[in-house]
Amino acid sequence: MGSDQPTATDCQRAAIVTDTNVLINLLHIGQLPLLGVLEPYQFLAPEEVLGEMIDPAQREETDAAICRGDLSLLDIDSVEYLALFSELRDVMGRGEAACLALAKTKRWHIASDEKKCFRRRAIEWIGKERILRTELILLEAIRFDCITVPEADGFKAVLEAKRYSMPFKSFADLLGGL
Repeated sequence: MGSDQPTATDCQRAAIVTDTNVLINLLHIGQLPLLGVLEPYQFLAPEEVLGEMIDPAQREETDAAICRGDLSLLDIDSVEYLALFSELRDVMGRGEAACLALAKTKRWHIASDEKKCFRRRAIEWIGKERILRTELILLEAIRFDCITVPEADGFKAVLEAKRYSMPFKSFADLLGGL
């Protein structure tokens, strides 16, 4: 992550609408509960994101996170949101479309690891500084003393085995300038 990447501290007290891929990455490493302890952030997910979860165990863990208050479930039906959602559905999945429509209409941040069309549209509509990726959430967990650098590096290895790569060798590299 270079200097053009946002830090979650840029987003203090921000609502962060969270896409399926970030939730699944956190589930892969057993760290979905981090969303509930990284204050002062509020992580939110639209119904469409949960609808994309096809693994029953992942859905069950996500439902438990909602019950604990780690993640808040959204059901939005404003006209502006629905119009954007409909437009985006032609070019991306339901979860991505819902997250981006919410981020734009509510001026929220978005947690997503999507690339290509989604990322281009997100940068255009909400700006690069309001897009958070899985590694940024883990970096904030280190800063909040929720996990250690060696733990985060272990999570990085697990995610790389699941085909999610991060553009750095160790989380220690990201913390060097602090």
